[in-house]
Amino acid sequence: MSSGDGEQLAFIRETVRKAKPRTWRGAQLAEELPVARVVVDKGLLHLDQYFDYAVPATMAEEARPGVRVRVRFGARVVAPGRREGGELHDGFVVERLASSDYKGPLAPLAQVLSPEPVLSPQLLRLCRTVADRYAGTLADVLQLAVPPRHAQAEAEPSPAPPPLLAPPGPGSWSRYPQGPEYLRALAEGGAPRAVWSALPGPTWPEEIARAVAATLAGGRGALVVLPDGKAAARVDAALTGLLGAGHHALLAADLGPKERYRRWLSVSRGSVRAAVGTRAAMFAPVRDLGLVVVWSDGDANHSDLRAPHPHVREVALLRAAEEGAAVLLGGLSVTVEAAQLLRTGWARPLAAERETVRAVAPRVRTVTDFDQARDAAAQTARLPRPAWEAAHEALTRGPVLVQVPRRGYVPRLACGRCRTPARCRACVGPLEAVSGERALVCAWCGREEPEWHCAECGSFQLRAQVVGARRTAEELGKAFPRVPVRTSGRDAVLSAVSGEPALVIATPGAEPVAEGGYAAALLLDGWALLTRPDLRAGEETLRLWTAAASLVRPASEGGVVVVVAEPTARPVQALVRWDQAGHAALELAERAELRFPPVSRMASVTGSPAAVADLLALARLPEGADVLGPVPVSAVRGEEMERALVRVAPGQGAALAASLKAAQVARVALRTPEVVKVRVDPLDIG
Repeated sequence: MSSGDGEQLAFIRETVRKAKPRTWRGAQLAEELPVARVVVDKGLLHLDQYFDYAVPATMAEEARPGVRVRVRFGARVVAPGRREGGELHDGFVVERLASSDYKGPLAPLAQVLSPEPVLSPQLLRLCRTVADRYAGTLADVLQLAVPPRHAQAEAEPSPAPPPLLAPPGPGSWSRYPQGPEYLRALAEGGAPRAVWSALPGPTWPEEIARAVAATLAGGRGALVVLPDGKAAARVDAALTGLLGAGHHALLAADLGPKERYRRWLSVSRGSVRAAVGTRAAMFAPVRDLGLVVVWSDGDANHSDLRAPHPHVREVALLRAAEEGAAVLLGGLSVTVEAAQLLRTGWARPLAAERETVRAVAPRVRTVTDFDQARDAAAQTARLPRPAWEAAHEALTRGPVLVQVPRRGYVPRLACGRCRTPARCRACVGPLEAVSGERALVCAWCGREEPEWHCAECGSFQLRAQVVGARRTAEELGKAFPRVPVRTSGRDAVLSAVSGEPALVIATPGAEPVAEGGYAAALLLDGWALLTRPDLRAGEETLRLWTAAASLVRPASEGGVVVVVAEPTARPVQALVRWDQAGHAALELAERAELRFPPVSRMASVTGSPAAVADLLALARLPEGADVLGPVPVSAVRGEEMERALVRVAPGQGAALAASLKAAQVARVALRTPEVVKVRVDPLDIG
């Protein structure tokens, strides 16, 4: 065999050895601190603890706290003083110890995956706190907090941190009476906590950038979390324009694994002291954190879809309390949770005077659905006459935004005579009309209904309950034949449009920014948002309306917003007065009377009726806990499902989470097969 063949064979053996580490049999252990305490990436509730492993002498230098390792989990004692076998799992070294509390033989570490310490003590404490708050496991939270490793990015050195810059001027913060003082406190290293009612218009990204710049000038780091990539890109551009490149990192999901990990490492290593990103950035390891900014905390995108479902706002408040950082909880609207922070005195309001608000806000007009019903021409164009006239006049000056609550063509249909919802005969799912197709299609099972008729009155006539964005664009295109029509929704979201006259049809949250602002905005089908069976329906509707209305030019420049909804509804009146903070305060007062969150803490328990009853019987709930329900919820794969809500007083949230987690562990020990989903502080409680 040639020397080349020998080298190739040696290379293959080395590759196999790295891919599947062998158990260290009788290897010499490290002389100092021979025990590594490891959190194993095995997100099971009954295994939510640390495990001790022996450190071979060859790994003594690299197996430092915070590094990634591979261990064999479930190893067996095969001889006195020796443990072997088990499945390979990834994990993190938490600390090195001189001895272990475990009296038996320890399995050795199988491999140090990387010498890079990615789990700092601060990040570990935060993840542990989040796991306990949401009745989850540390391993699950670590999967959210630490991105997957990319060897090439890790091998690249990070640049030296840039020098400190001078504090920025107040800029548009001068429109807020407390704005310059807030920036000055950040620059001096203080930790002010504020609920920021941002003025409408395009300046809020620049204002966030100035708050970050003031924090950096004070020698501390900053973290900004936004609900979507479009908002993150605007703040990224504002920061680059104010500070230049190299002072912050944008952590976006669409960067790709290598680039995202490279930027994450630049934050972890201290090369940049500011991080901007979406939901996952809430765990970004910013060094010496001095400011946490959460924009639009009422957006559902801030709640993680993966277990244990932490919310960005709550993680931000935990980080600020742990690290002594300032807080800027901002948005164009105010959530009930933010109003609770103001009521308790934990944060101070940061808002403009009423004269300033009136000077920059658009004029808001109300139109009822009955106005549309009385006008046959308006029914054809889907616009009441006042809205049509406002759009017609505004199109001579610039683009007009039309917000539609639903995407698609005609998402929901009902009987044209008795208004009974059109349902599938197979699964009782809602029927939809697809553009270009004559048959109705079930939104749940996909079955076609070519010859539908109403089961209640026998009518063959259909009407739209809520008309989707594509159908609205089609109808408005006919009403304004010489005007360009553009759509923005889930399938294709526009980030910006020009200032030329055009109709821009968008679903909530997908509204593009118009150059120079929109001349007018039409908020259609308001009842569809207001009548949702959800405790947060009014608050969420006002937030969506405010986000769209803030893109419109001020009233002094002719900007007008027409909202098609019941004028006496509280969110409509709040929008007319541009008093989102007042609406949040009233909502908070009502929830306090009903003992609903955020005045109380709540958890939902969802599963089969037997499983829900079993878990509630095992749980040692805190004294005074209320169990609401259980009530039926949507069936999953044809199985009957129920949900119960458990409510406790303020200060008992930790005890509630611990009791539900202990009950889940007990069910595992009793080998109960049915899964129960536990969610602490759920967004949707009906």
